[in-house]
Amino acid sequence: MFRSTDSPPFGESRRNSAASHAHSTISQTGSTRHILAPSAMSADYLEPPAAPFAGGSRPVSPAGSTNSLAANYLPSKFSTSLITRRRGGKDAVEGMMPRGGGVEAFRSGAPRIPGAADEDYDGVDLGRRTARRLRWTRFKVILFIANIVLAAYSLIALIFVLLVHFHTLANAPIILVANNLELGLSTAAAVVTLFTALLGFPGILLNNRPFLATYTFLLWVCFGLLVVPGYITYKRRSLNLEGKINQQWSQEFGAADRLTIQNLLGCCGYFSPFIEATVSSTCYARSVLPGCKTGFLDFEKSALQRWYTVAFGLVPVHIAIIIAGLLCSNHVTYRFGKGMMPKAYRLSKESMAAIMEKYAA
Repeated sequence: MFRSTDSPPFGESRRNSAASHAHSTISQTGSTRHILAPSAMSADYLEPPAAPFAGGSRPVSPAGSTNSLAANYLPSKFSTSLITRRRGGKDAVEGMMPRGGGVEAFRSGAPRIPGAADEDYDGVDLGRRTARRLRWTRFKVILFIANIVLAAYSLIALIFVLLVHFHTLANAPIILVANNLELGLSTAAAVVTLFTALLGFPGILLNNRPFLATYTFLLWVCFGLLVVPGYITYKRRSLNLEGKINQQWSQEFGAADRLTIQNLLGCCGYFSPFIEATVSSTCYARSVLPGCKTGFLDFEKSALQRWYTVAFGLVPVHIAIIIAGLLCSNHVTYRFGKGMMPKAYRLSKESMAAIMEKYAA
């Protein structure tokens, strides 16, 4: 008696709401219309039973049809997550984080966990097979170019000193006789620098940071070996070179050393054939050849000046390579290793058993 005269009867209101709900469901699932039989859309099937839902001749299922309105029904509020999950890689497991490393580990919400028997060799992943084109970082490119420059001038220096050792260059025996200390230091510098450059290439190409750490340290050793010959040659030429070659000729050179210088410079004796000369087919008491002091002094001035000029000229280049090694050796990849937790900190079965035993105790 409290019911308003404008409100519809109970059965009619239920019928209208059910019909509107059915029509809204059909409109939301347009993909299912092509599989529904015409008999399934009949009014008899969609008619809801009257209250109290006890009687009625409404069939349980559509006449002769096994299709359901729930077929291919994808709720809109779950579609994004489900579609995203389906687009995952072949190694992605539903409800779990992706395994392994990669550049994708930097994306937001894309953490990585190690796979089975997955080891992190500091950026070297030999088992990774991907069609994605990998690109070098700018730091890696700078370090690679710097190492090419290092390898180039160290190789040129090594070739030069080897030509001197093998008496291939003109007046090379004079350098072996008069400047053996400087030549030995330059040879050591060329060998160590070339070895450092060869060590840097596998470290750069394989992203091996232990190699690059050793490479950066050896750059300082190469710098010392580069500066020492330059300093010695500069000091020898600038500070009383004439007195030093006087002492060499009279006290340090033997007969074979003097003969070598006499034959190459076309001279005899130091001041004249009568003063500290080594007798040969061209050098004797009545020889008209001049003394060796002037020619030997000019040769030493020219050779020593070129020597320390080259050595000190390479110092800025080598310092730039050291700076590149210090700043870029830790950035040959976008991150350290594969972006995964180190093996020492992973939760293994043994550590889990120990935790459970401690918890039980």
